[in-house]
Amino acid sequence: SVFQQAVGINAVLYYAPRIYEAMGFDNPMVLTVFNGIVNLSFTCVAIFTVEKLGRKPLLIAGSLGMALGAIGVAITFGNPNMQLFCMVSIMVYSASFMFSWGPICWVLIAEVFPNTIRGAAVAIAVAFQWIFNYLVSSTFPAMYEFSPVFAYGLYGVICVLAALFVWKMVPETKGKTLEDMTRLWKERAR
Repeated sequence: SVFQQAVGINAVLYYAPRIYEAMGFDNPMVLTVFNGIVNLSFTCVAIFTVEKLGRKPLLIAGSLGMALGAIGVAITFGNPNMQLFCMVSIMVYSASFMFSWGPICWVLIAEVFPNTIRGAAVAIAVAFQWIFNYLVSSTFPAMYEFSPVFAYGLYGVICVLAALFVWKMVPETKGKTLEDMTRLWKERAR
């Protein structure tokens, strides 16, 4: 849940018109609406693939796609010759979030915890999502003012860390019952 926000998605969603305007586009609201269409489309991708591909592969692929997009923005931001590539990088970043961390995180937190702690664990996970949403959205303007390259580079690094975390620490819940998850956590505790 922390990574869902720490990857910086709300910095892009909340400040999209300002970002597109700073990139030199004359029509930031049109691009923001287009970004919303991309987001909706890729959320549908998650809906139709989560049961086929599993949670972990989508989270890892999304993390790496977001890292690619964020680093693309960091490298090209402010270069008028790379304006289109920068915009596409933001779209890749956003689309990658929408087919992975956006919806899949909610599916995973509903499935991963054993019955005995599920209610409390989900409440804690959601609380941390809101805390990190606040931290990301309130620190982004200062980071962006300091250096857009730094802000997007940092989010790119966090995206790579998110992929590594999922790969090493998060169990796959696809096709598993709640009882299977309880057994898995008991085995890991030994």
